[in-house]
Amino acid sequence: MSAHPATALAAPVPAQAPAPAMSLPSRRRLPALLAVGVSTALVASWFGAADPTTWLLETVWVMVGLPLAVLLRHRFPLSGLLCGLLAAHALVLIVGGHYTYAEVPAGDWARDWLGWERNPYDRFGHLVQGFVPALLVRELLLRTSPLRGSRWLAPLTVCACLAFSAVFEMIEWLAAVTGGQAADAFLGTQGDVWDTQWDMFCALIGAVCALLLLSRVHDRSLVRLARETPAASSSDARS
Repeated sequence: MSAHPATALAAPVPAQAPAPAMSLPSRRRLPALLAVGVSTALVASWFGAADPTTWLLETVWVMVGLPLAVLLRHRFPLSGLLCGLLAAHALVLIVGGHYTYAEVPAGDWARDWLGWERNPYDRFGHLVQGFVPALLVRELLLRTSPLRGSRWLAPLTVCACLAFSAVFEMIEWLAAVTGGQAADAFLGTQGDVWDTQWDMFCALIGAVCALLLLSRVHDRSLVRLARETPAASSSDARS
């Protein structure tokens, strides 16, 4: 005898297995693994660097930022998304420091394939210079300022990224004044008189794209961080 329709509808439906996700211990190990990977790449990039001075100027941000993040990992842990992006940005800087931005092989390949006149790795580097710091600034403002939920959060984040880009261009200008032709590899203008303006514009585009594409993902990453890390919850509560 067939079952009554109501009985069939009331029968329990087997629960679907949840989508596989990174376990909690794995997520907690992720920053350490990224730090080891970036450190290894940094040391390896020194050997055979095209210009040691350029290597130092391009990678000094990694040398300062990585130890700072490690020292503050318990007091102010960063979200998993931000850790991954910072590691990717560090690798972009390391590759540019090793080859110089105008001579990165991947950029040469892209230039020849697209029929461009210059190696675009420098433009890509400045796009990343806006993209990743936008999430860093957003995370700092969300966790340490009253801007959580404010419509001023995004504009101020973009302004901070542009300010950082302007400071970087001033550093390049200072290097050009003090180093003369020796600073050409660091500047990477490739003969473009508007290189400074292009660099800042790329940073602007990168910052805006980061906020448009990753704000919701970033919010979810911050929720996971607060749930899994007591230090993050307490620092957010104090803000």
